[in-house]
Amino acid sequence: MLLFSGTVVATRFAVRELDATFVALGRALVAAVLAAAVLRARRAPVPTAAQWRRIALVAGGVVVGFPWFITLALRTMPAAHGAVIIGLLPMVTSVLAVLRGGERPSPAFWVASGAGLLGILVFASTRGAQGLDRADLLALGAVVLGGIGYCEGGLLAREMPAAHVICWALLFAAPFLVLPVAWTVAHAGLSGGPAAWLGFAYVAVMSMFLSFFAFYRAMAEAGIARVSQIQLVQPILSVLWSAIFLGERIDAATALAALLVVACVLVTSRTRVRIAYAVPEAP
Repeated sequence: MLLFSGTVVATRFAVRELDATFVALGRALVAAVLAAAVLRARRAPVPTAAQWRRIALVAGGVVVGFPWFITLALRTMPAAHGAVIIGLLPMVTSVLAVLRGGERPSPAFWVASGAGLLGILVFASTRGAQGLDRADLLALGAVVLGGIGYCEGGLLAREMPAAHVICWALLFAAPFLVLPVAWTVAHAGLSGGPAAWLGFAYVAVMSMFLSFFAFYRAMAEAGIARVSQIQLVQPILSVLWSAIFLGERIDAATALAALLVVACVLVTSRTRVRIAYAVPEAP
C-alpha cells in the first residue's frame, strides 16, 4: 500500500507535461519489459488456456482499465480528490471476493469495513466536491475495473506464484498497447521535465509492477477480502503525499478520517474470513 499510495501524486506530476494516454498505457509497456525479464529468469511455465482467460481480466482491470481511467480523471481532478474516490476500491474488491472467490467474511469484518467506507465518504465531503463530473465518473469506472483486476489476480495467485500473475498480465496486454502508445507519441510528443519523467518512472516500475508482487501474494495467503481492506489506508497516505509534494492542504477532518480508517483496518485484519485453498510455492 505504501507503493500504491504514491500513484496519484506521481500521476499528477506526469500528466502536467506528458500526454495522459501515454502515461496510462506507456507505463504498462515499460513494466512489460521488466515482466518478460522476470518470467524468463524464473523459467515460468506458460499459463493454461483457462488461466489465459482470467489473465485477460487482470490485464483489462489493472494494466489497462484502472490506469487509463484514473489518469484521464487526474488531468483535472486534484490528487487528494482522486485518492478519496480510490478509497472505494476495498469495498468493491471485497464484494467481488464474495461473489467470485467464495470467501465468507465474518459480520465483524463487514461492520469494520463499512465504517471505514463511511469514513472515506465523510472525508470526501470535506474536500469540497459538489456533484459528479466527468472526472468523478472516470475515477469511479477505474475503481470498478481495478476491483475486477485485484480480485481475479488474487484468485490466480492461488494457482501460480503471485509475481507471475502481474507479469503474464502485462505481457498479455503489451501487443494491444503498442499502436495506441506509438500514435500518442507521434501526435503529442514526449516533451517533459525531470519531475514529469520521474512521476512516469514511478507509476511504471512501482505502481504497475513491483507493488503487485506483494499485493497478490498477500491476497493468496490471507484472503482477498481481508487484504483488500488494507487499501483503506491508501487514500490517507495519498493525501499526505499530496500535501508534501503538491502543497495540498490537510485539515482536521482529514486527520479524523485517517484515524478512523486506520482503526478499521486494524479490526478487519483481525477478523475471520473463511477460505480454503493451497498457496502455490514460488520457484
